[in-house]
Amino acid sequence: MALMITDECINCDVCEPECPNGAIYQGEEIYEIDPDKCTECVGHFDEPQCQQVCPVDCIPLDPGHSETKDQLMEKFLKLTGKA
Repeated sequence: MALMITDECINCDVCEPECPNGAIYQGEEIYEIDPDKCTECVGHFDEPQCQQVCPVDCIPLDPGHSETKDQLMEKFLKLTGKA
């Protein structure tokens, strides 16, 4: 599953630089996550880095983008050119 950022986001700017895939960007009001680039850090780290640094815990799984760990790894391989 990709992750998403809820409206509890306080725009603290700590999550964006932590994303190894460049999936996090500044939206109109809060940061957002591009589900096509989010791998939940599969292939890079054991845990999603944005969730680790978020001070308000506003980055849950996105129920609209359900993916298995294998699918996330496949996406990682495509994004990094290792496929």
